[in-house]
Formats: sequence, structure tokens, C-alpha cells
Amino acid sequence: MNTLLLKVTGFVAAAILVITLGAAGKGAKHIAPVKTQSIYDFTMKTLDGKDLSLSKFKGKKMLLVNVASECGYTPQYKALQTLHETYGNKVVVIGFPANNFGGQEPGDSKQIKEFCTKNYGVTFQMMEKISVKGDDTHPLYKWLSNPELNGSCGDQPKWNFCKYLIDENGKVLMFFSSKTEPMSKEITSLL
Repeated sequence: MNTLLLKVTGFVAAAILVITLGAAGKGAKHIAPVKTQSIYDFTMKTLDGKDLSLSKFKGKKMLLVNVASECGYTPQYKALQTLHETYGNKVVVIGFPANNFGGQEPGDSKQIKEFCTKNYGVTFQMMEKISVKGDDTHPLYKWLSNPELNGSCGDQPKWNFCKYLIDENGKVLMFFSSKTEPMSKEITSLL
């Protein structure tokens, strides 16, 4: 009797599966698998206009910072440079000039590079100016601030010098507000 019940149950389950699959083919939309984007899929332009794939930094941590030349936090350039010099073997510092907050980054690439070099001796990687907030947000910053895309972080820059720490595997490890100093223990303890 148990054998008969198992056979009937198995037959019914198989019939339900066939009916369900058949129904899915009639009027149901096929959902294509979503390609998960990685930070390593992004290629950015440097201040010199050259392409730089973030995949170059696989296996290293990255600190991504939206920077501006005319902000109260602009002196953090010096601390970012110190972080680069002190921990460059553990973390890649990358600056992303942005004019989203108070129009505090009005310069073009040449002006930004000259300002950073002359005033702070910046040698860490600087990228072309992008938007980090609003309708014209660069795809990288959309990825950084959307947990559905990056898997964890939903924080978006609220001002200049916000920081995203990316781990060695390309995952967003932590978001830091503008107030967090680049050489603070909050950051250095995670390197």
C-alpha cells in the first residue's frame, strides 16, 4: 500500500510540475538572469583623460573619496596623501572630484590637478570630475550607494569627502562621512 501511495504521489508531483512548466510557457514572461555588476567592471577616466579599469586593483583595498577644491574639508587632501604614502601597500586611494555640493569643485581636470599638486602634493590616483548625486549620478556612484547593486551599502554622499572603503574582493566594506579623517583609527584599523 505504501509503495502504491508513493507512486501515486510521485506521479501527481510530476504532473503538477509539467502543468506548471507548461503554464509558464503560455503568456508568462521569461525572466533573464540579472548580471551582477562588480566594482571591477568599471573603467574610469583619470585627470589626464586616460582609461583606468578598477579591475587593476583586484586584491587590494580601495578608498574612494568624492573630493572638492573649495570645501571646508579640502585640507583632507593632505591626510589622504599621508594615507596613500603610509598604507599604499594595503589600500589604493582614489579621488573623484565632484561639483555636487555647493559648487565647490568648479575647475576642469587641468585646474584640479594643478590645485591638488601645488597645494597638497597629491600623488594618489585622481579621476575626472563626475557627479556623485542626483539625476546625473555616475554609474559607479549609483553602484556604491545601492545595496541591490553592491550587496550591502545604501549610503550616499551627503557632502564632499565622503569615503567608501572597498575590500580586497571588491565588496563595499564601509562608508564614512565627510567628518571621518582619512588617517583616523576608524579607517586605518580596517586596512
